[in-house]
Amino acid sequence: MSYDLDPIDIVENLAEERLWNFDRVAEDQIAMAYKGLWREYSITIAWNAYDQTLRLVCTFELEPPPDRTPALYEILNLVNDMCWSGAFTWWEGQNVMVYRSGLNLAGDTTATPEQVDVMLEAAVLYSERFFPAFELAMWGTKTSKEALGIAIAEAYGTA
Repeated sequence: MSYDLDPIDIVENLAEERLWNFDRVAEDQIAMAYKGLWREYSITIAWNAYDQTLRLVCTFELEPPPDRTPALYEILNLVNDMCWSGAFTWWEGQNVMVYRSGLNLAGDTTATPEQVDVMLEAAVLYSERFFPAFELAMWGTKTSKEALGIAIAEAYGTA
């Protein structure tokens, strides 16, 4: 099946279907907001024609105490070992945690709605899954490994 939609058009259609707040910032960029269980996440997706990559950046605020920065970097490394389709990074100047991923469409490949949907889902799921670990490592009395174990062991959803 062939799709003739621009990748950002696909993202816009998905945002409309999900009733997410979004703003088409430019022809090649869209910004969205998603209210999760733990935080509100800002998601920006941009198309870079030069390297033919659809880039996703999902951010959420996080304000670690200055003396807990080493713990934040330790938990960040542990979490990134568990993320296969993207990675987290800490933007200290803005006090935001960032999940980044990309979809390379080299060779004039066209993105499918399913591929874009997987990118969005991964960003939200990873952010929701690991936010408690970041919080526990920064504010709790647990080590980074303990914080990660507790966060992963949590039950999601309702019975």
